[in-house]
Amino acid sequence: MKARVLLVASEAVPLAKTGGLADVITSLARALRERGVDATVMIPGYPSAIEQACGLKEIGALPALPGGAGRLLHGTMSDCGVPVVLLQTAAFDRRAANPYVDHEGNEYPDNALCFGALAHAAVAICAGETALPAPHVVHANDWHAGLIPTLLKLRGIEGVGTLLTIHNLAFQGNFPMETAAALQIPPELLTPEGLEFWGKLSFLKAGLLHADRISTVSRTYANEILTPRFGHGMEGLLNAARERLLAIRNGVDLTAWDAESDTLIARPFSFADMRGKSSCKRDLQTLFQLPIDPFAPILAIGSRITHQKMADVAVASLPQVLRAHPRAQVVVLGRGDKAYEAGFRLLASQFPDRVAVHIGYDERRAHALHAGADMLLHGSRFEPFGLTPLYSMRYGTVPIASRVGGMADTIADAGLHGTPDAGANGILFDGDACEDMTRAVSRAFELYAQPVVWHALQRQAMAADFSWAEPAQQYIDAYRDIAADAAKPCFVEPVAEPVAEVAASEAATACDEPLQYMTA
Repeated sequence: MKARVLLVASEAVPLAKTGGLADVITSLARALRERGVDATVMIPGYPSAIEQACGLKEIGALPALPGGAGRLLHGTMSDCGVPVVLLQTAAFDRRAANPYVDHEGNEYPDNALCFGALAHAAVAICAGETALPAPHVVHANDWHAGLIPTLLKLRGIEGVGTLLTIHNLAFQGNFPMETAAALQIPPELLTPEGLEFWGKLSFLKAGLLHADRISTVSRTYANEILTPRFGHGMEGLLNAARERLLAIRNGVDLTAWDAESDTLIARPFSFADMRGKSSCKRDLQTLFQLPIDPFAPILAIGSRITHQKMADVAVASLPQVLRAHPRAQVVVLGRGDKAYEAGFRLLASQFPDRVAVHIGYDERRAHALHAGADMLLHGSRFEPFGLTPLYSMRYGTVPIASRVGGMADTIADAGLHGTPDAGANGILFDGDACEDMTRAVSRAFELYAQPVVWHALQRQAMAADFSWAEPAQQYIDAYRDIAADAAKPCFVEPVAEPVAEVAASEAATACDEPLQYMTA
């Protein structure tokens, strides 16, 4: 009998994507299936998802979901064959551009009911109320699936293990308490010891309280969220749950992001033969309508344009960078807060032949950006993992990033002074002031002017191993640990180990210390 795992999330490529979560869900499911786990992805049935999925068949009608009736559709991902379950409801039918916010950037008022319905539908699968066999483990991702562990307990379903992964603690799914009745949450759970969080009902807190295990996506971030600076008000709860907390880093889909085989870039290249990168640089300049200049260093930004991603700092820093380095070009790809988008557009109007901005996202431009740029600027006030710098590193594009979260784990710092260490593959900086970012970017241009040093950074970046091999096995081990006894033989022997206890008095400085792991 195969181990069955249901991965529940709000998005997954290629069916729906607003950020790195979508990449992680699908690539993890593929990695699990390659290791013999029967992994199925479950997301809302957005119109785009229903349109792109293959072989959809109804496997269950759910007439009593929060917000109205729904039905479950089962099929496969169009590009990789991963099984997928889609929850179709009238509310999800109306979500076209963005799953979470409208065209004005405002959260949909029915988000609680929509994603509450997703959780109830997942529980219906676990209860055997659909044609899909119940999973041995439900892997809930972020607040959108946070109610699942609580609802399983309310229904007395004990044969399904639950893992909640925090991809970004800042997004918590906090809603008015009045929504509890429609979500079928009983009054006795609406207390500070229960699901109440600062006067609201919190989906994420529900998951943190009741999941068998909690994981997050890098060691540094697992330490950081135990502190007031990064805990977003939940550090106390997380410290109380630290024996259930795991640190399992994300992986990269090495087939989708591969300079040697990428069909979305102008010319393939490799660690051993970098000549194709020049063609990719020319392609990027053409795509973004910048002057063709093979010697112009291209600084790229490819991320959500938000306060978290230091968009405000970049808008203030880049004019100084451009004036100090008159040949440099800047390419920006992303979407986010309207005010910051306007700031980048203004920058492009001030430097029309040197700055190009595309508000939005598409895979062609994303791959061209990573392959054609010389360096990637990825400032962030907090960063659970940071996939974008790793994508760039796969193409020899050197990251300039904040020393937070997963980026502190994956980027070997060249430092702001002196000769970089032999293993360096990027530049890290501390702080979120304009001068902090400007200093780091200037350091990158200084190293770019030294071809031998720069090529060494590029090759070290391309040589780094960010595959799913190790993290997928750690997830399998965690699943086995929380599965019912009868299902444990379906999983391989465990090697993943929980985060060791961090004394409450040490929590304030936990992010400065490496995570320690308990022995098996």
